Amino acid sequence: MNVKIEDLMVTSVVTTHKHQTVRQAKDIMQRNGIHSLPIVTENNEVEGIITTKDLVEDISDDTQIRHIMTTKILSIPKYSDVHIAARIMRNHHIHHLVVTHEKQIVGVLSAFDLLKLIEKHRYIAKNAPTPNKKARKKQF
Repeated sequence: MNVKIEDLMVTSVVTTHKHQTVRQAKDIMQRNGIHSLPIVTENNEVEGIITTKDLVEDISDDTQIRHIMTTKILSIPKYSDVHIAARIMRNHHIHHLVVTHEKQIVGVLSAFDLLKLIEKHRYIAKNAPTPNKKARKKQF
């Protein structure tokens, strides 16, 4: 499979800054129909992320998102193969990956974006190998 991250990622990334409040983050996410919100510095470098999962906890709407954002960011270069992204998401039980190029955020890849491979039939499962004739004779 030769599909790269940049072929599937969302490039119109909505971001915010850590001084924003939970209320503001909820509004941004709802208005844009997104489930993750990268937190960036003034230089557009990622310093955190919040997801809808972070917002279901009992948190005051006036709390700054810097207090609830995840700071251990898993990112992937835009030129990587999609199977690497799938492995990272599966191994770390996450649904969103920040896509970078030279330390700058250039996109976001979600588990739903990976499902497009199957939906658009870009990924074709191969049949299991059939046993050779000698192996079949030994079984009987």
